[in-house]
Amino acid sequence: MSRTVRIIGAPVDYGANRRGVDMGPSAIRYAGLAETLAAAGIEARDDGDLFVPRAEERDPDAGTLDHENAKFIDEVQRACEHLGDRIEETLAEGEFPLVLGGDHSISIGTMHGASRDADLGVVWFDAHADLNTPSTSPSGNVHGMPLAAALGYDEFADWDWANAPNVREESVAYVGLRSVDEKEREAIRDSEMTAFTMADIDERGITAVVEDALAAATEGTDGLHVSLDLDWLDPSAAPGVGTPVRGGVTYREAHSALEVVAEHAEAHDSLRSMDVVEVNPILDESNETASVATEIVASAFGKRTI
Repeated sequence: MSRTVRIIGAPVDYGANRRGVDMGPSAIRYAGLAETLAAAGIEARDDGDLFVPRAEERDPDAGTLDHENAKFIDEVQRACEHLGDRIEETLAEGEFPLVLGGDHSISIGTMHGASRDADLGVVWFDAHADLNTPSTSPSGNVHGMPLAAALGYDEFADWDWANAPNVREESVAYVGLRSVDEKEREAIRDSEMTAFTMADIDERGITAVVEDALAAATEGTDGLHVSLDLDWLDPSAAPGVGTPVRGGVTYREAHSALEVVAEHAEAHDSLRSMDVVEVNPILDESNETASVATEIVASAFGKRTI
């Protein structure tokens, strides 16, 4: 990649039940992200963290937005609006935004900012569909809603801050789903999104699945957003996540997947933005998950063994 990578920390943990993901950006930096990118020949500069008030200082049920089943929704809105502006500014200055979460609700801001002046394709590496809305969510946790927000589902249709201006169903592709709520399953089946489960990866192999996901997400779009939730990996490879689900991709499969992303980006100049989310150092073992995140991100930007 010829562009400078601008690292933006989004220490948001409003979207989940378990505290700790607000320390994810620091953990990933500590694991040597900037140094790893530099070793791969990628120029990177750290733009610091968004200012995000601690969740303990806020009331999760005191939102002014019109729905009671979306915890900390006012705080999520403020953080995502701020992040969206930072993404827009980064792109305008010719740099690449790499966002370190925080929980997955931050992707609302990343996608909004990256799609303000471009049709944006999205590849979603995640165990979960993140397609709930306040009306369908069993928990009210917004980290399970970012794609529904970006696509303007249900209540999100009236919340301009949440709707990604130029993200369409047909340009969204999931890779590696294995934990999907019933209402999300119905929404995916009724949509024009592309969805690959772990069963597809088992049957066809990670490379073929990611190639098809990239083809679907980049057809007719101006650029690609990659969202990487570390719970996409099996907990044996990435233990420090808030919602682990057994049966995920292996460490090697994760590298292969992001190497395919890098190859596609180099061939088509397609990669526009990326976020890496749900690293929780409190639940981790010797910062292993943050280290894995760092290594996988480097693969997305072209790092190879030879």
